[in-house]
Amino acid sequence: MITLQHVLVLSGLLFTLSVAGIFINRKNVILLLMCIELLLLSANFNFVAFSRYHGNIDGQVFVFFVLTVAAAEAAIGLAILVVLFRRRRSINVAEISTLKG
Repeated sequence: MITLQHVLVLSGLLFTLSVAGIFINRKNVILLLMCIELLLLSANFNFVAFSRYHGNIDGQVFVFFVLTVAAAEAAIGLAILVVLFRRRRSINVAEISTLKG
């Protein structure tokens, strides 16, 4: 039986992994976007776990809105990366600051 504590520990591990990935890797934009998605996933686990624990579906409905925003963020982020790669032939985060006008 999976308890609330099991899901919260998993969510905490995912959150820690994503924050560590954001701070450790500051060069690759794709990896940064994946870490942000992992951060949102850990928050969604919390919403679903507490929603199930309290017998209320409000948290599960809120997860659908978060997933919609995450999908839009991923689509826009990847489109920006494609344009950046076409212009600079690199997706290095340090080179993005050279785009200042």
